[in-house]
Amino acid sequence: MRIGELAQRAQVSAKAIRYYEQLGLVTPLRGSNGYRSYDESHVRLVEEIRELAADGIPPSRARPFIECLGSGHVHSDDCVTSLIAYRDSIAELDRTIAALTARRDLLIRRLHRGATRSFTEENGMTDYTTLPEGLPVPEDDGAADHLSGMSLPALTLSASNGQDVDLGALAPGRTIIYCYPLTGRPGTDLPEGWDAIPGARGCSTEACDFRDHFADLQQAGVSQVFGLSSQDAEYQAELVERLHLPFPMLSDPRLTMADALRLPTFEAPGHDRLYSRLTLVISNGRIEHVFYPVFPPNAHAQQVLDWLT
Repeated sequence: MRIGELAQRAQVSAKAIRYYEQLGLVTPLRGSNGYRSYDESHVRLVEEIRELAADGIPPSRARPFIECLGSGHVHSDDCVTSLIAYRDSIAELDRTIAALTARRDLLIRRLHRGATRSFTEENGMTDYTTLPEGLPVPEDDGAADHLSGMSLPALTLSASNGQDVDLGALAPGRTIIYCYPLTGRPGTDLPEGWDAIPGARGCSTEACDFRDHFADLQQAGVSQVFGLSSQDAEYQAELVERLHLPFPMLSDPRLTMADALRLPTFEAPGHDRLYSRLTLVISNGRIEHVFYPVFPPNAHAQQVLDWLT
């Protein structure tokens, strides 16, 4: 067959076949007239080169596989040299992925730094103490009426400081766990219609209010304060650093505590389920008091302090 037919059957271009010939992967037959010709074995070779390229092995590195077929093997990766070529390609991909991941992380840090800087300069909201006017006020739907007196389950959650926290073995004294749906980052969009969901807006303002009243809460007998959401611990660690929070956040991406205690949750665009804003005062492993619903979030730590005192 001529090169045009080979190209059509192997689903490549004639130019690609010429390139394979230059690499020494395909050696055409020569007729009595000196013209190149090809047979079924060439179709198999060109198809193999094409498939390897689709899987990430470029023609320039396909020689071990073609030589494996040429030595009589049914599969091009039946030979040790082919397996070595696989490992070398995987190692190169790992290096590329690591380099791209590092570059991505760097760009994310620069994005957050730049967004935070411009957000601060343009809007004057470094303390996150203000909320938009006209936010809808959440109503008490009775979803937390059953919680007082319940024991906390023996669940271990990851904290933003890298530690694991067993909810069933909290330190002596009162512990405050305030549950919140999610915190946004400057320069990152919140879910669509977020401000229209009663009680959704204000997670950063609530965190800052607990920050500003942390020492007062300790003086009132609180031994630990935790924020808790379904966001991952790495995301929360960025928040703790950015807002200078003196307490860690707990990550519960599967809402295991919500399921164990039947805590109220809600759905938002892009999120199947989020924690409703709620605060637990825990003493000796039992829920002593529940704040639900919570509003306004930027004054909630003071509400907790007033109850404690």
